[in-house]
Amino acid sequence: MVVSMHGTDREPTDIYQRISELKVVPVIVVESEDAALPLVDALSVGGLPIVEITFRTACAALVIRRLKKERPELLVGAGTVTSAELVNEAKACGADFAVAPGLNPIVVKAAQAAGLPLIPGVMTPTDVEAALSLGSKVLKFFPAEAAGGLQMLRSLAAPYAHLGVRFVPTGGLNLNNVTHYLAEKTVLAIGGTWLAKREDIAAGHWDKIASNCKILVELIARH
Repeated sequence: MVVSMHGTDREPTDIYQRISELKVVPVIVVESEDAALPLVDALSVGGLPIVEITFRTACAALVIRRLKKERPELLVGAGTVTSAELVNEAKACGADFAVAPGLNPIVVKAAQAAGLPLIPGVMTPTDVEAALSLGSKVLKFFPAEAAGGLQMLRSLAAPYAHLGVRFVPTGGLNLNNVTHYLAEKTVLAIGGTWLAKREDIAAGHWDKIASNCKILVELIARH
């Protein structure tokens, strides 16, 4: 059952809890506003009523706004949030949460001021400590595989796990390694970019995208 939660009355802890329950955040680059609804419907059919729309295209804000209006039960995140301006734009569009590729104190503070849950990116112990000093404990480990994969994540998490730090590894994850990441206690969820590739979205391969999600959800359920 999909839990309906609206952006204005969701607490950050509720957002993170819902992400933890779903275990996967599909990371999506959308080139056309027209693709928004069939795309997220395909994700939901596959068992993932959640999406991260990256601010890498001109229509990203329009897509987020439309999704929150027409699919209010969907958990919608804004990705590639790299400035205070984008934080405010994501908030104005109704995004439930935001994700950043790196750790920018200006972005973190802007998200806190806006009341928008933010998952900033980290890759080193210095990054993690900087995040903690800013009050951030849910962190994106990025780029996960390129940065050393599961072994690196374990080493990175070890000194901070007792402080309640949780990670969302993203970058290079696939069906061959996703369950290994999710088996780690410090992993809140994983980010998946392969579930809905640009070419599949452009071609309207909604059944394929739904199938990708269903395969992943079933794989996770078996472990």
